[in-house]
Amino acid sequence: MRTCLFLISLLSAGLLPQATGAKPPNILVILVDDMGYGDLTAYNPESKIPTPHLDKLARDGMRFTDAHAPGPLCHLSRYGLLTGRYPFRANTGAWRTQPSIETGQLTVASLLKEKGYHTAMVGKWHLGFKENGYDKPLPGGPVDVGFQSFFGIRASTDIPPYFYIRGSRAVEPPTKTIEANNTPGWSRIQGAFWRGGGIAPDLRLDDVLPRFTREALAVIADHDPKEGNPLFLYLAYPAPHTPWLPSRQFRGKSGAGIYGEFCSMVDAEVGRVLQGLETQKMADDTLVIFTSDNGPVWYDVDVQRSGHDSAGGLRGMKADAWEAGHRMPFLVRWPGMVEAGSVTHHLVCFTDLLATFAELVNGKLPGKGDLDSESFLPVLTDSSTRHPPRGPIVMRAGSGAMMIRDQEWKLIDQLGSGGFSNPKRVKPGPDDPKGQLYNLSTDSSEQSNLWKRHPELVRKLTARMRKIVK
Repeated sequence: MRTCLFLISLLSAGLLPQATGAKPPNILVILVDDMGYGDLTAYNPESKIPTPHLDKLARDGMRFTDAHAPGPLCHLSRYGLLTGRYPFRANTGAWRTQPSIETGQLTVASLLKEKGYHTAMVGKWHLGFKENGYDKPLPGGPVDVGFQSFFGIRASTDIPPYFYIRGSRAVEPPTKTIEANNTPGWSRIQGAFWRGGGIAPDLRLDDVLPRFTREALAVIADHDPKEGNPLFLYLAYPAPHTPWLPSRQFRGKSGAGIYGEFCSMVDAEVGRVLQGLETQKMADDTLVIFTSDNGPVWYDVDVQRSGHDSAGGLRGMKADAWEAGHRMPFLVRWPGMVEAGSVTHHLVCFTDLLATFAELVNGKLPGKGDLDSESFLPVLTDSSTRHPPRGPIVMRAGSGAMMIRDQEWKLIDQLGSGGFSNPKRVKPGPDDPKGQLYNLSTDSSEQSNLWKRHPELVRKLTARMRKIVK
């Protein structure tokens, strides 16, 4: 009923493109990799990383302060974003040889394709193919789940084999080899780190990021708005994930070392894509969403030596159940629809893109209970109104800890980070709490564990989490 009234109000105000007979907007989703909540100046005024293009995107649109990845690791986050389902419901761990998305499963791409969108993906997939040799087709990837075109790589640029894929075939198989690499002065999984293995003759690790920008710009340039079909482009940059390989013009331009330099390079590449929309006169008709797939790999020692807090005051890092593992920068620009310079504290999860886009294009979704997706379209088009809160978000962290977020309350079913940060797991003593409970409205850095103070709330949240999981 609320959705119907919302649509009617937008129609009467002349604010709903689909309802007024105008074409729906182009949609550009930009997902970067391992960028922290505190890396953008728009989220952290003390950031030592120049991010002028993303800061302008924040000024031109809406900044979400409480947006969450559906999992604090690369493949988990991407699964939830594309399918509208929590990744613990799927065998996402099979991505090395098998597709994580099932045949015929609804995705953001298949939904928009059915509604007349031209759907394209550029970048890092990390959701698996049915692999049977890289000289053969690779089924189960983007072009089999709703994207009409794909150019990208199978996983991260530190996980071999390294080769480009167009459609469902390797552009060139990984017939050469590359030795492993590390950077002195950083941890094993930081710096210009990559694993040794196969690599295609046409792929250079330091050119992957600019290459994806060139491919995205080609998609935008090739799109003809006069044909009447809007464009959906999912651009998944594999950076600033390792290896940190900033181009020469960014070196020495950050106070956060080569990580900060690589983040600045990511910002510049995003700026090139946004300029591509301007050049093609598509910017005013495009809904742009920018976010990161999970938190940064940034240790306490990195904060101490650089003075830069990639987590922006949040606790933890990538893979953790703590906030820095999954609370992400999330920016939305939609000229004429989203108020410039607006900020919302509305809770959202990447799984919500599916329901949001479905409401935008009047698309059909499966029945209640089949998806973990709630539309935030009303938040985008009316930032002045207090909107009904989102239902609980449930998540599995990198080492198996389960978490539920219900309005201001957050429960983790064990002690420790549940991810990369130490201690990962703590065995409770006789008088210790068995897990963690935080009130994020007063304790966003998760310093005061209220588990023993609110036993009834612990029971209630635990029961609700188990019900959602089952």
